[in-house]
Amino acid sequence: MNSQPHLAAGWDTSRIPDQSGKRYLITGGNSGLGFECAKALVAKGAHVTITTRSEIKGVSAMLSTGAQEFLQLDLADLSSIRKVAAGITQPYDVVFLNAGIMVPPFSKTVDGFESQLGTNFLGHFAFAGLIEKLVTDRWVVTTSFVEKIGTFGDQTKETIRNRCLGIGKYSPWASYGDSKLADLIFVNELERRRVARGYGAIPIAAHPGWAHTNLFKPETKRHPVAILSELVAGKLAQSAAEGALPLLCAATLPGITHTAFIGPDRYFGLKGSPKFTHGKALAYDQMLATNLWQVAEELTGVAWENSPHA
Repeated sequence: MNSQPHLAAGWDTSRIPDQSGKRYLITGGNSGLGFECAKALVAKGAHVTITTRSEIKGVSAMLSTGAQEFLQLDLADLSSIRKVAAGITQPYDVVFLNAGIMVPPFSKTVDGFESQLGTNFLGHFAFAGLIEKLVTDRWVVTTSFVEKIGTFGDQTKETIRNRCLGIGKYSPWASYGDSKLADLIFVNELERRRVARGYGAIPIAAHPGWAHTNLFKPETKRHPVAILSELVAGKLAQSAAEGALPLLCAATLPGITHTAFIGPDRYFGLKGSPKFTHGKALAYDQMLATNLWQVAEELTGVAWENSPHA
């Protein structure tokens, strides 16, 4: 496999090439990382579509970022995902699979999935599978350094299915770690399938390090660790704009020809400028990837090989 292109130290938005004529879609574009990515790409001339769960937030985010379009998408509801995907008819160069939730109290999605795995992983898996043939260049998948605590237990399909369905003891952080490990596994498995089956867009993972976004607000404040994190994040974490840099680099760095993982370069990946990095070994385990993919197709009813867009 060819090496990745040179990534200059201190990479920032000034290094993003002109994006005129490029089309981007960003899930969760109304706040945090997605909001900052939208602003930066619009400033470089891109056409940007954001997704939000509410119309009010979508209109507000469009006005604030300059994005040209918003789609009302609820990643915790397969009917919403299918409706929005069916309405997409024009291709996008790059799609950011970015929206997410973090360490909420136990709950389930409309379709009965544990809320974090359902939103952060299964919702994006389904949405991406339904629009796969309309994405021409790259997928940028937001994961987290917390993927390192993800395990999926014994990694069997039964265990994966149970975790996704919220069966068994619930730990907010363990579930969040599983969801972010799942996102990274998804990127690596999608690359294998892209090469083997001719999928068009290159999947790239990115993580923001410790970025001060709204993931800890307000629902997650009920969790003690989230309360502590919110109290110190403003002083110790980097800003959402800084956290968005690895995502923007993944989306715009010229010359990426195969999957990569990009994150901050300092303090063990917590802060800093974008660099190429690696996930934990389990993220590259092909048996776990196969099991996870099969369970995701089973639960969502979305088979990538049967993407409806010709």
